[in-house]
Amino acid sequence: MAWFKKRKSADAADSGPKIAEGLWLKCPVCREMIFRKDFERHGKVCPKCDYHFPISVDERIHLLLDDKSFTEWEKDLQPKDILEFKDTHSYADRLKRSQQKTGRSDAIVIGEGSINGHPINLSIFDFSFMGGSMGTVVGEKILITAEASRTTRTPLIIISTSGGARMQEGMFSLMQMAKTAAAIGRLNDAGVPFISVLTDPTFGGVTASFAMLGDIIIAEPKALIGFAGPRVIEQTIKQRLPKGFQRAEFLLERGMIDMVVPRRNIKAILTTLLDFFQPDETPSQIDEGALSRVLKTTHDQPRD
Repeated sequence: MAWFKKRKSADAADSGPKIAEGLWLKCPVCREMIFRKDFERHGKVCPKCDYHFPISVDERIHLLLDDKSFTEWEKDLQPKDILEFKDTHSYADRLKRSQQKTGRSDAIVIGEGSINGHPINLSIFDFSFMGGSMGTVVGEKILITAEASRTTRTPLIIISTSGGARMQEGMFSLMQMAKTAAAIGRLNDAGVPFISVLTDPTFGGVTASFAMLGDIIIAEPKALIGFAGPRVIEQTIKQRLPKGFQRAEFLLERGMIDMVVPRRNIKAILTTLLDFFQPDETPSQIDEGALSRVLKTTHDQPRD
């Protein structure tokens, strides 16, 4: 019995993208061992299968924005344990531990900055804070950036990585889906661009609301994107899923997203799109042929 428990624990530990101790780590997609120095040199991208490992909010800001251009908003907006929820631990304790671990009040960082001189408003999820789950604070912060973009006509970019709505806030977390989707709808009506960037993983209520409402939807290579997880779907429909199901490339082939862009090219691609969108024209009304040409140009850009 003791042997069985040890074996089960080892399998569980091996199932996620956890970095091993020492000089090597295992890629969760291709299962190959990667030399840590090669991993760091490639920007935390697997050099064998191109899977993009998660990176921190600070690394993402450094990657995307012009140096020292980012100003954070509403840094101290605090979540509340409205339901006094408790499972194996109380929600209050979970919040406290996540805040101590990340140094953030909740699972998203918002603010303003610039990308190659283009002013933008930005929301970035932090998956290390309760799996990037969306509760009332996350919904409120997305609303703040969307309304700020609508008022100042500044393009909005949201970088998503999330397990979905936060169960510890119950119906209050599900209400954020409608709240954020409505805010994006008002942004579109005002003719202000919204670019949604999906990273691994993006699931649940985040995918089912604002994340799939971008004028342009970009994903990192091999990112898992969906509503329910593949194992849940297989158990529900009693069928084997196609190879690569819910990976970014699978969704691109079926028209669910617009582009799959390597991390090293993302700033250049965003610059091209920001150059293209005009602040006095609703993105959905831009000539479809012209937008297709821009997307083709970005796809054809060198990836080194």
